[in-house]
Amino acid sequence: MSPATFDFCNKILLLPTLLRQVPPAAKIGVLTYDSTHCGEELLGVDDPGERARIVIGGIEGGKFWHDELKRPPPPIDVTSIETDVGARIESLRDAYPEIATILFECAAFPMVAAAIRRRVKLPVYDITDLCRLMIASVS
Repeated sequence: MSPATFDFCNKILLLPTLLRQVPPAAKIGVLTYDSTHCGEELLGVDDPGERARIVIGGIEGGKFWHDELKRPPPPIDVTSIETDVGARIESLRDAYPEIATILFECAAFPMVAAAIRRRVKLPVYDITDLCRLMIASVS
């Protein structure tokens, strides 16, 4: 397993739990930096019925995506992250109105999680939520 794959897998460890928290007819939107690198094998979900409840979307092509490809990358523009993420979630929800929860894969997205929660009025989870659960379990 490559370091990038390992990193991705750690960030979506919440996925099986979230699948059990939402109604059976609901979908979970997994939002990533670049969905072209997010294959089904990385989701860790073998059941085809559960896999059908997962919608993957990325912000590839957006300003933040382009900025991160520059060398050296410019300072992080939080507004562009919020714009790119919000627009992608809206397009996913237009295509899949049954999305009931969002799971962020990208480590940059937690900085806009609160704003996105207010904007889309859905639960939004990210790596910081997974870390809080881990810390709470050992403290």
